[in-house]
Amino acid sequence: MSMKKTDLEKHLAKKLDGRMKSGIAPQRFGKGSAAAAHGERKAGKAVARLVPVACRLPAELVARLRERASSCEGGMSAVLAQAAEQWLASAAGTPPAAPPTASSQAV
Repeated sequence: MSMKKTDLEKHLAKKLDGRMKSGIAPQRFGKGSAAAAHGERKAGKAVARLVPVACRLPAELVARLRERASSCEGGMSAVLAQAAEQWLASAAGTPPAAPPTASSQAV
């Protein structure tokens, strides 16, 4: 007895579905590949986790920072990290007094 075309398609779909449920994906696909690649990178070298931070600084200060960063091995990031660490270490990170503004002097 021959099967209709739709019955053949259903049968093939069931076979395929069964293979997909029981089969294991090769390591080069899916989670296995990401975990393997991540492990290789992590084992290769330990890198500090860097977080991008944006801030606005006066142009004169930025120019001075660029001059200092050109002679520093880590560049601008290393200079700013060092400055922040020193500032936090001195006086337990208490901010300096704010300069008087024109509105506070008018009183």
